[in-house]
Amino acid sequence: MKILRLILGDQLNSTHSWFSKVDENVVYCLFEMRQETDYVTHHIQKIAGFFAAMRNFGNDLKNNHHNVIYFKINDKKNTQNLTQNLSLLFTENSIQKFEYQSPDEYRLDKQMSDFCKEINIESEVFSTEHFYTERNDLGTFSKGKKQFLMENFYREMRKKYQILMVNDQPEGGIWNYDKSNRQKWNKEVLIPPQKNFDNDVSEIVKELEIASVKSIGKINSKYFEYPINRVQSLEQLDYFCEYLLMHFGDYQDAMHTDNVFLFHSKLSFAMNSKMISPIEIVDKVLETYRERKNEIDISQVEGFIRQIIGWREYMRGMYWMLMPAYKEENFLENHHKLPDFFWTGNTKMNCLKNAIHNSLDNGYAHHIQRLMITGNFALLTQIHPDQIDAWYLGIYVDAIEWVQLPNTRGMSQFADAGKIATKPYVSSGSYISKMSNYCGSCGYNNKEKTTKNACPFNSLYWNFLEEKKVQLASNFRMKMMYSLLGKIPASEIAEIQEKAHHIINHLDEY
Repeated sequence: MKILRLILGDQLNSTHSWFSKVDENVVYCLFEMRQETDYVTHHIQKIAGFFAAMRNFGNDLKNNHHNVIYFKINDKKNTQNLTQNLSLLFTENSIQKFEYQSPDEYRLDKQMSDFCKEINIESEVFSTEHFYTERNDLGTFSKGKKQFLMENFYREMRKKYQILMVNDQPEGGIWNYDKSNRQKWNKEVLIPPQKNFDNDVSEIVKELEIASVKSIGKINSKYFEYPINRVQSLEQLDYFCEYLLMHFGDYQDAMHTDNVFLFHSKLSFAMNSKMISPIEIVDKVLETYRERKNEIDISQVEGFIRQIIGWREYMRGMYWMLMPAYKEENFLENHHKLPDFFWTGNTKMNCLKNAIHNSLDNGYAHHIQRLMITGNFALLTQIHPDQIDAWYLGIYVDAIEWVQLPNTRGMSQFADAGKIATKPYVSSGSYISKMSNYCGSCGYNNKEKTTKNACPFNSLYWNFLEEKKVQLASNFRMKMMYSLLGKIPASEIAEIQEKAHHIINHLDEY
């Protein structure tokens, strides 16, 4: 029986059981398509990175004697549409059975399931063999629970997989070291040079130009720095464990003008494209911790592992529990337009300028820059969640909808009324000052609310609380802030709101 197996661009798992033996009757196919480059405007590094990783993967399969059909972006046979390409190969190769791995994005999953209902040959779907959990495990786990929090899920994951556990109790005596993970970085704590791979993607960039693929951001096509194959992904993991893990937890929330990556691993692109698995990452981190307990505190390790087995798996489970209606959520009824400076970085607010330029220059910003700088500002200025989703999905090299959407629409924008987060993640300028050095070189004063040079975050913050009282005042985690709001004189509130409304109406002037 002649079998065609589809591999999507985020399914580059060379350890998958599909590849354990060579079968001359099996053909693998990978496609670079306008369907995928054009559904949002992506960062040039994201497109080039995925195509480079796909090409490496396809070549590795060929070198291991598998049959591979690979359509590049400008190949004449490439219809630029997934199902049309598949139909073409069915005919040209006399395919009798079609197999694919479960897509992690809802739109692709639906496209595949609809397609398989229409075709007149047998089809079968397989696991990607990547995650700790299966797609619907979270729904099963949460059934019957009145309140379901990520922390509860995270603890169950720790118990189930015996990660940092001693006799069914958390190693070190507590489950979560989040309070230890909020230090402001200073230059006395030296950061080793970043691990960069200097991959040449200039051929891909030229092909994208020929195809007139629209993109955002910058790229040095001779020096694409993220891993684009499994060997590089494992090297990146080794480097993180050797040089960065020892300080990761302390400074995972820190931000600084002098360093883009700090102690972060730079593994998200490799992991989300499945070149490396969360299980082997966690295993390596635990192995390093066991070998170097005298150097590496448990708080560093727990803070990293929580992001993978807690946050990442939880977000995927929530995505599949809540889609497709989740993509339409707008609980706070926000409708403003994203300011132009999100696409240029041309703003006088130093925190936003740095976070956006990091994003445009590197296709990267760490979770606090995404949540408490760009996301915080977008929420305070009441931008429509659709616009925020499109920006986050397009601008980051690691962004795939299953992980981007619940983080953006849920955790960042609180558009889901608290299905993901228990409160909106908003703050005034004081938090930004506490966690970064951005405010020191900014023209705005982070201690003032309504003066000409007052930090915009301050008036926007109190205005947001005032304007969203109906939706948020009953939230138990917001009670303290609403108590403080209630103590501000009405005349001062009026001044704050006047200032905030001016900012919202003239965003590109700030």
